[in-house]
Amino acid sequence: MKTLRLILGDQLNSKHSWFKKTDNKVVYALFEMRQETDYTTHHIQKVIGFFAAMRDFAKNLSAQGHEFIYYEINDKKNTHDLLKNLEVIINEKKITRFEYIEPDEYRLDEQIKAFCNTLTFEFKRYSGEHFYTERQELEAFFKGKKQFLMENFYRYMRKKHAVLMIADQPEGGKWNYDKSNRKSWKGDKEIPRYAYYNNEVSDILEAIKKAKIKTSGHFESTIYHYPINREQALDQLKYFCENLLVHFGDYQDAMHSDEDFLFHSRLSFAMNIKLISPKDVVQTVLNYYRKHGEHIHMSQVEGFIRQVIGWREYMRGMYWTFMPSYKSLNSLENANPLPDFYWTGNTKMNCLKHAINNSLNHGYAHHIQRLMITGNFALLAQIHPDEVDDWYLGIYIDAIEWVQLPNTRGMSQFADGGKIATKPYISSGSYINKMSNYCSSCTYNQRLKIEDNACPFNSLYWNFLDDKRPHLEHNFRMKMMYSILDKMPKNQLENIKLKAAHIIENPDEY
Repeated sequence: MKTLRLILGDQLNSKHSWFKKTDNKVVYALFEMRQETDYTTHHIQKVIGFFAAMRDFAKNLSAQGHEFIYYEINDKKNTHDLLKNLEVIINEKKITRFEYIEPDEYRLDEQIKAFCNTLTFEFKRYSGEHFYTERQELEAFFKGKKQFLMENFYRYMRKKHAVLMIADQPEGGKWNYDKSNRKSWKGDKEIPRYAYYNNEVSDILEAIKKAKIKTSGHFESTIYHYPINREQALDQLKYFCENLLVHFGDYQDAMHSDEDFLFHSRLSFAMNIKLISPKDVVQTVLNYYRKHGEHIHMSQVEGFIRQVIGWREYMRGMYWTFMPSYKSLNSLENANPLPDFYWTGNTKMNCLKHAINNSLNHGYAHHIQRLMITGNFALLAQIHPDEVDDWYLGIYIDAIEWVQLPNTRGMSQFADGGKIATKPYISSGSYINKMSNYCSSCTYNQRLKIEDNACPFNSLYWNFLDDKRPHLEHNFRMKMMYSILDKMPKNQLENIKLKAAHIIENPDEY
C-alpha cells in the first residue's frame, strides 16, 4: 500500500499535520511546471521566489525523513501537466491511495477534482490548515444579506477569535482606526533598513533561462532577498514588529518617491505560499504589542491586523462565494487595452512611473499604490478588467488568484458592480498629491484639468463620472460628486472630455 500526497507550489506549510510523523508508505509530490509558469506572464522574481521556496521546502522535509518526488522545471520526466505528472508517479510507485490539500485557486481545484473522478482507488481531500476561515464561512455569514460589507465580517472575526477584544467590546473602544491610518510621510519618521535574506539563486536563474520561460520585471542579481522558508519568514515578522510596527498604521496609505516600502511588512509573499500562517502573524504582533504597548499605539496594531483577519480572509471568502462567474464580471463595460507603460514604467506621470517601476524592480507595491495609482488610472482609462487582472496576477510576487482577483476586479476596478466596494475607488490628482510627494516633481500640474500640462487624472476622473453615469449616478456614495458634475458648465465638461479622450486613445504619450 502506497499513498501519494500532492503539494502545490503555494502550499509550503511545514507545520501541516501531514508532516508530524514520517511514514515510509507515503510519498509526496511537488512540481515546477510550465502549466503554472505560462498561464500569465509572471514577474521574474515571482518565478524565482516560488522555485526557491519549493526547492527549500522539499529539501528540508526530505532531510526530516519524508519521501519526496520533486520535478524541477527542466527534469526529463516532467510533462509540465499536473495530472500527467501524477499519472506517471502513480504507475511508477504503484500508488493505491491519493491525497491532496484543497487548492486555493478555482482552476486547480476543478482540475484535481476532475482527476479524482477518474481514479479507481481511494482519494481524500485535506484542509490547508492555514486560514482562520473555511472556504464557505463568509458565504454563510452573509446569507440572506444584500451587502457583503467587509467591516461587518471583520467585527465577526474579531469576536470569534478574540482578537483585540475585551469581553464583547473592541479593545481601545473603537473597532476601526482607519481614519488614523491616512497620514502622508514627509521624512519626519526615520524608516529603518529593510530585512533582506541572502538566498543564492544562480541555479534557478539558469533553469529559467534554459526553459525559456517568458517573464516580466527586473532582477539584476543572483541573491534573492525575500524569505524562502519558515525560518526567514518568522525572522521577517520579528523584524517588522521590532522596527516597523510602531509607525505602520499611521503611514500605511502613504507614498513617497524616495521609499519603496515605507513601514510595510512585505510578509504577503511568505503568507500566500504558506511559509507562515495568519495566526502566526497576528499572535506575534499581539505578543509584541502586549510587551511594548507603551511605545505602540492601538491604531498601528489594529490597522495591521485588519489587513490580515479582515481583508485577507474576506477576499478569500468572496472569491469562493462568487467563482467561477466572478472572473468574467465587467459591470462597467470597460474595453480599452492596457497601456504599454504598465510593462515598462516609461511614462511622464510621476505617480505611475514610481508605482510601476517599484513593481517592475521588486515585484511589489503596497496596497495604496496598487489601488489608487495603477488601479485608479486603469479604471479611469476604462481598461478591460481582463487585461488589468493579467497584469496584477503576473507582476506581483504575492499574487495568487484567490487574493488578486477580488482585489483587482472587485475593489480596484469595480467590475463586480459593488459586491466588494460600495463605490469605485477613483480619484483625481488631489488625492495623490495629499498622500504622496509625487506631484511636486511631476511634469503635470495636479491643479489643472485641460491644459497641456494638466494632470491626466483630473480630466479622466470627470470624464469617467460622465461616461459611467448610467451605472453610478444612483450610488449614494457618489451623490456629492455627481452634484458637482451637474453644476459644471457644459463647455467646460466638453473640453474635459476632449482632453480625456486624447489620453485614453494615446496613453503612452503621457
